[in-house]
Amino acid sequence: MIASSTQPHASHSPAGWPRWCEGPTGSGKTAWLVDQLLEWANPDQPSPLTPGQTVLVFAAIGDNRLSLADYLASRIQGQIPVDTTTPSGFIQDEVTLFWPLLVPHLGPMPQFPLQLRPENEEEFATRFWQAQLRDGSMAVEGWSVSQTVSRALDFFNMAAAATIPVEDLPTLLPEGIPAGFAPEAVWRTMGEALMAWRDWCLNHSLLTYGVMTELYWRYLLPHPLYQEKLLARYGGVWVDDLDEYPAVTAEWLRIFMAHHRPVALTWNPQGKVRLGVRADPDRLEGLRESCAVVETLPAPLGNLANPWADLMVDWVADPLAMPTPLEPFHSLQTVSRGALLRQVGEVIAQAVAAKQVTPGEIAILGPGLDAIARYTLAEILLSHGIPAASLNDQRPLIHSPLVRALLTLITFVYPNLGHLADADSVAEMLVVLSQRPQPPDVAPWFDTVQIDPVRAELLVDHCFAPQLDRPQLLPVERFERWYRLGYRATQCYNHLRQWIAQQQEQRQQRFIPGVVGFLDRAIQTFYGGGHHLPSDQLTALRELVETAQQYWTVDEQLRQRQPSSPRGQFSRRVDRLNLAPGGDGFHAGLSSSLLPDPAAALIPETSATERFITLLRQGTVAANPYPAQPLDPAQQGVVLATVFQYRLQRMRHRWHFWLDVGSPRWLSADSLFGFPIFLSSYAGRPWRSDDLEALHQARLERTLHDLLGRATERVFLCHSDLAVSGQEQVGPLLTLLDAASSTDNEETLLEQV
Repeated sequence: MIASSTQPHASHSPAGWPRWCEGPTGSGKTAWLVDQLLEWANPDQPSPLTPGQTVLVFAAIGDNRLSLADYLASRIQGQIPVDTTTPSGFIQDEVTLFWPLLVPHLGPMPQFPLQLRPENEEEFATRFWQAQLRDGSMAVEGWSVSQTVSRALDFFNMAAAATIPVEDLPTLLPEGIPAGFAPEAVWRTMGEALMAWRDWCLNHSLLTYGVMTELYWRYLLPHPLYQEKLLARYGGVWVDDLDEYPAVTAEWLRIFMAHHRPVALTWNPQGKVRLGVRADPDRLEGLRESCAVVETLPAPLGNLANPWADLMVDWVADPLAMPTPLEPFHSLQTVSRGALLRQVGEVIAQAVAAKQVTPGEIAILGPGLDAIARYTLAEILLSHGIPAASLNDQRPLIHSPLVRALLTLITFVYPNLGHLADADSVAEMLVVLSQRPQPPDVAPWFDTVQIDPVRAELLVDHCFAPQLDRPQLLPVERFERWYRLGYRATQCYNHLRQWIAQQQEQRQQRFIPGVVGFLDRAIQTFYGGGHHLPSDQLTALRELVETAQQYWTVDEQLRQRQPSSPRGQFSRRVDRLNLAPGGDGFHAGLSSSLLPDPAAALIPETSATERFITLLRQGTVAANPYPAQPLDPAQQGVVLATVFQYRLQRMRHRWHFWLDVGSPRWLSADSLFGFPIFLSSYAGRPWRSDDLEALHQARLERTLHDLLGRATERVFLCHSDLAVSGQEQVGPLLTLLDAASSTDNEETLLEQV
């Protein structure tokens, strides 16, 4: 049953459009959205679309877009032409497609623009700002250079998403950031540096997310010809989970509304997961007033939010509350966190063995799931034959042994990289590259390794010859007792030596197209093309290849062009920042290393390869690879995720395990530094502690409602008296432990369940 209220038709809204639907988690908003599409474009009636038109359907993030596209395909069965996208993907496509319309505003560009991935953006920005980073004019106490660069770029991205011109940042940052972090001069300099960075990117036809977003709402969207083409291409807009979108989304939605096109929007008042991460729900909620039809869906049955969510929120809000035990909630309590992780793993293993639940029906969630917890839980579960998958585990690529082995392998083929290969990394390479990936039911990972760590150390001690030009793996006979290595290890080592020699020869003959092609060959040879690898390892390899492809594409484009003088409305002199052409900030920091003489054929390649390896070894977190088709829950196994990731992916499970319920991180937000000054609710003054406390408390209430709406049967509240640091945990959810049945024995707990 749908409770609906119809408002008077707005003057620009014919036939009951735009339409707005809101409801709690799991109430059927996405189904409502597709119903509106089928009602409008009824296949049994003449199509409202003109020839060549399609319907534009938005999802908040790439993974959700894939799920939404599958759902649409199953409902409309190809009878309605539909384009699915995300806000960021839409902006990138539109700026690229209509770049000629931007040229009059920007001046002649050297080449067609190229998009920068975040890791490239941070590297180039660090080089571009090195003068300011070195003299301390951009220094914030307690921030490393990497943090300073990353947060400065976040300011730019948040401003662009909020439709705030970058020229306002030198005033906005010192006005809105409390004085205790840094002097106003630092924030002013940072704002001016961002203006110069934007100009440099445009001068070199390099587009970042922030640059593209600003170009879109500032120049492209107001262009009459673009609006004409936009409306000619798309007959209507359907938006799912509008509460997760950046403020700039409202700009193009109003274009469709003003031209009497159908617009359907869904809204989750318990969502707003990306608030503080370039999303501004309050500003987008203002579109509700422009909608002719507003429908409210009732709370669904079949999850734990109805009827327990409101009660649990009240208990959390009242420290003096005395909760009574609730049947669906159970607690696991230990003194140390290590013991807690072991108990969680054992409870899941026993429940799966007893066929009470399948691995794909279990999710382990925490406010901050660190690498130790992920590894420990995964190992415990795998020891019982239970698969586990980390959801969007955004660890640095260098944390993957498969990636580290490939980076070390590069130093044996490409010259002048010998200083990057040490004995420990070579020994690890021998072990990792000697595995033969097979399905887990055929043989465990360790049994597929031909060279174990002990033999790898012996080979390195006797057969590894470090050289600055190019290190070498010497014949196994250099080890006097080489026969003790065994047949498998010896054959595998000789095969690796022969393969390296073959690649060296083919590279000299230019048969290898580049480092990206070399990585592909190595993955095919030593990792079986990625077949039979766990999902997290396969994701790391995909990230590595995509990062390498983008890195060399940008590097090649920078080498092929000469920097031209900035022109158009974005031009300005940046002499005061010492970043003008010829100044220390620009040419000394960037041009000399990124724009070498093209005549030096091999030196630039080696230099770029060295910078690439160094960049990854510094712990750079690569952008997520292009979303792959989500795995079937039965194949995925137990999900390990942070609360933020889990909510954003809109997942559901029978059983939840909430880790560290006593942690204060449940109250802290997963947000970017300085986000309050980019919201529509910004009051024109520095934020105060009570402002953040109110935001965090509201987020916690939404989180509890949302998570309980995604659990259908059981929630296990997992608490250890001491955190990893040894400190006592006294977080906001500690009261809820009294609402859960507690036991120290796993068998007794499972009997209760």
